[in-house]
Amino acid sequence: MITILKGRSKEVVIDTEGPVVIIGESINPTRRKKLVSTLQEHNFDFVLELAKNQIDEGADVLDVNVGFPGVDDVKLLPETVKVLQDNFDVPLCLDSPNPAAIEAALRAAEGKCLINSVNGEERSLQSLLPIAREFGAAIIGLCMDDDGITHDPDKRLSIAEKIIERAVREGIKAEDVIIDPLAMAVSADPRACIVTLETIRLVHQELGHNITQGASNISFGLPDRESLNAAYMAMSIFNGLTCPIANPEKITSIVRAADLVLGRDDYAVRFVDYFQRRQ
Repeated sequence: MITILKGRSKEVVIDTEGPVVIIGESINPTRRKKLVSTLQEHNFDFVLELAKNQIDEGADVLDVNVGFPGVDDVKLLPETVKVLQDNFDVPLCLDSPNPAAIEAALRAAEGKCLINSVNGEERSLQSLLPIAREFGAAIIGLCMDDDGITHDPDKRLSIAEKIIERAVREGIKAEDVIIDPLAMAVSADPRACIVTLETIRLVHQELGHNITQGASNISFGLPDRESLNAAYMAMSIFNGLTCPIANPEKITSIVRAADLVLGRDDYAVRFVDYFQRRQ
């Protein structure tokens, strides 16, 4: 299955049979005090620096989150979108729990964006699916619903099916629903990664949809997070992950290696090119 996102003119193809697409996570105020302070001043220099660094390191799409206490994200998210698109031709993933901010950002955006995110809760489905349909956006569907987060992979699969069914009924193309199986911290639950990996496998085999996840969530609170994230990333890609949300500086080399090993990089062209550019 193929999901196409667009910037002003550039298209990014996310393909269940193709190479992994990286969604850069760094434009997010969480644990970035400088981003909060500069956004409060309506200074977008640091946002542009983060965007350039991620694109240079291999990001194909940029996640854009401007949420912090006291922010008027209905105003700030579309402003940030416009600044980014004035400087970079790259598809955007609009990341906010506020449907009004998502709608405002989509009105300001060019191309075809990705909404991060919809989930199986009735309130989320009713508020965000009509917005996605109106603006022709793709959506991320989180495998949680009104009963919360289940630890049963089959139930997560059922929630994914529900989101897809409701989206299609709303007039959204099935291929424009990307599923997030929910990566949880393994320090809090020893089976967290097993559950998510099995969910990825089920969604890939049973539904055939593109799959994303917050790639660094599983290592929260543990030492040597990079090694743990790398091991989990490779396993996730093998099971069907196609477009992780992550820091490209940390994962691009792993992604390029996984694509090569899985036969998605003829003659190692992308693998070699990435390392030559870094040098």
